[in-house]
Amino acid sequence: MKHRVFAAGICAAMLCGILTGCGQKQIQLQELPILNYTAPETGDTIVTLHVKDYGDVKIRLFTEQLPEACENFITLAGQGYYDELIFHRVVKDFMIQSGDPKGDGTGGASCWGGMFNAGLDNQLINLPGALGYGNGGSLDTANSQFYIVTGEAVTEEDLKAQTESKGIYYTAEARKLYEQYGGAPWLDTRYTVFGQVIDGLDIVYAISEVPVNKANNKPKEAVYIESVTVEQYDGSEIRWYPADYGLE
Repeated sequence: MKHRVFAAGICAAMLCGILTGCGQKQIQLQELPILNYTAPETGDTIVTLHVKDYGDVKIRLFTEQLPEACENFITLAGQGYYDELIFHRVVKDFMIQSGDPKGDGTGGASCWGGMFNAGLDNQLINLPGALGYGNGGSLDTANSQFYIVTGEAVTEEDLKAQTESKGIYYTAEARKLYEQYGGAPWLDTRYTVFGQVIDGLDIVYAISEVPVNKANNKPKEAVYIESVTVEQYDGSEIRWYPADYGLE
């Protein structure tokens, strides 16, 4: 069953984005590649979530595509904002969510205070391992809360439903990636994807399997982010492609 509700208090909002003009002329993006599963280059910005008792999750940030979204995360990480925060919402076959100091999905602030517009890039979609911002119903209500997609199987019919109900037209590459690896396409155009796990996706999946309280999807035993560090990718070996985790 599809998980249509993203977070407590978060509304569904249809926003302009992936291959659609939202009532305007259809945007043709066939020549633009999906960036999620492209190899990182030396010097790219990498953030590492050091998760207590689980290990490290390394995430590549797409700073050129979404500079403000990335600046917010980098700044908060540097301030220690995410240190000792829990994953307050975990939904198997969907996503894991953190970044709220209150630990209940109602808190959080950007590095500028309050909310900000995290933006949207057509080349970044909600495939497994995608890093995105939660919001309150529109892209300009992002704060510090973030999610990492685990996702579920996606069929051609699912993507057709996106087109019919929301006017989202996927490229052949995007359709192939979703049908091959799964994900959460119903989040596309509604939430900002600004990063991609390049190592430690198995840890993300392990967290997604923890027992949770049915009422709010909060883990019964807290899963903590000990700290978040920021560095530049040095070319070292990583497991950045879905096949590295048996997703093919």
